Amino acid sequence: MRFNFLQFTIYSPGKRSSNPQMETWIRTSSLALRTVCLIHIVHSHIYEFTETRGESMLPTLAATNDYVHALKKYKDGKGCKIGDCIVAAKPTDPHQRVCKRITGMPGDIILVDPSMGSEVTHGITRLTDLDEENSSHFNDFIKVPPGHVWVTGDNLSQSLDSRTYNSLPMGLIKGKIVAANDLNEPFWGGDKGNFFGFRKIENAYVEED
Repeated sequence: MRFNFLQFTIYSPGKRSSNPQMETWIRTSSLALRTVCLIHIVHSHIYEFTETRGESMLPTLAATNDYVHALKKYKDGKGCKIGDCIVAAKPTDPHQRVCKRITGMPGDIILVDPSMGSEVTHGITRLTDLDEENSSHFNDFIKVPPGHVWVTGDNLSQSLDSRTYNSLPMGLIKGKIVAANDLNEPFWGGDKGNFFGFRKIENAYVEED
């Protein structure tokens, strides 16, 4: 009686494979897997390059096709200061990201002051259309609690921010925005800067005497 056994070729890096195509496939797959892992590590812990959408940060960031460079060492608000621009998870929808500027730190007393009369982006209800009870909230003073920051958009009349969803937990901060590329600009020599409108995003806080 004869038995036919299946033979398997096991790839060993130090040994020449009898199947060059399999060897090439394994090497390519290994390289792709390591590349994906590296990108994930960088994106999660070091650096993020992401698109911003909406008018809330005009004129600092364009409404479309503006990509920000965010450093992850500022994750969870570590080292962040008033006036810094940040990327954070949206409190009302953690799967979405928002770009805002920190305008209040823990312990600061903030006057909740809504913008006047302009419709918020994408047809969301105007702040001035809120009922009287909620509208009175915007004229109150609040103290930013520990572990939170107060954030607003640079374009106040078109921004949903802490005036709507209250203080932002610092644990939602994903990074600090340090630069941006506006892809609406030409490759070189645009109004905002060279190489697709590259420019630094500065801290806008000015302390008055």
